Amino acid sequence: MVDWYDGDVLWAEYMRRHPRSDQEQREFVADVEHVLCTELQVQPDHLHVRRRERQRGTAQYSRLGSARRERIIAEGGHRFLVNLSDYLDTGLFLDHRDTRALVGRMAAGRRVLNLFGYTGSFTVYAARGGAVASVTVDLSRTYLAWAATNLALNGVDRHQHRLVRADALRYLEENANLPSRFRPQFDLIILDPPTFSNSKRMSGTLDVQRDHPRLLRQALRLLAPGGDLIFSSHCRTLRVRMDEVPEASWCDITEQTLPRDFHQRRTHHCFLLRHAPGATGSPRLG
Repeated sequence: MVDWYDGDVLWAEYMRRHPRSDQEQREFVADVEHVLCTELQVQPDHLHVRRRERQRGTAQYSRLGSARRERIIAEGGHRFLVNLSDYLDTGLFLDHRDTRALVGRMAAGRRVLNLFGYTGSFTVYAARGGAVASVTVDLSRTYLAWAATNLALNGVDRHQHRLVRADALRYLEENANLPSRFRPQFDLIILDPPTFSNSKRMSGTLDVQRDHPRLLRQALRLLAPGGDLIFSSHCRTLRVRMDEVPEASWCDITEQTLPRDFHQRRTHHCFLLRHAPGATGSPRLG
């Protein structure tokens, strides 16, 4: 996979079994790097390579180095800090750029909750799209600081757009179980959990295949009448069990949120949920 970051190139080599010897593999990598630099007309120091293999837990967020090859890029009229050297992911998932744009269009005049907020890119789009307030929840101090940088880059007022360092699982459970008069309500909720996490700082493990019905039921308790819940997952083998969430009407919006240059249809899954009118009805993507 090759991603373009406004003059910088990131090549993600997915580690799979192959018949090449170690020497042949080194020659293969050198050839690919030469072709990328030549065809994309970039200098070698603007080519960044990741070796990607199956990740478990929080490994995808672990620091790989400290070179701090950072830069600010533009997307959709917004500005984001990306790190091209120190983490497996850069801080901005490019396959979600259309999902972010959707959030921006849906956010005007609304209260927004961004769960598992990572570096706050959904929050930036929501705030710039006219959200009256937002709460972004993530357990990582590093990523909340990164989110704060992204909000500042876009002139977002932090008084109205709060960053909360908390276990999103516990945040959901505790707030969903509050009496209705004390329960916070949001008009737009973004639920984008990792596929799996077993961080020691969490109240338990998270397996999105196992846990997504419970997470959706809890999130719906925080969704105001007439509100929208966007549920997204990078789990390629996700099998949704919406029959276990009878309080929701829903539709699969993956085709509308996956950019044309992402040819793998399972890069991510994305769903739009609303409170069910009785037990029937399906929302439409506006």
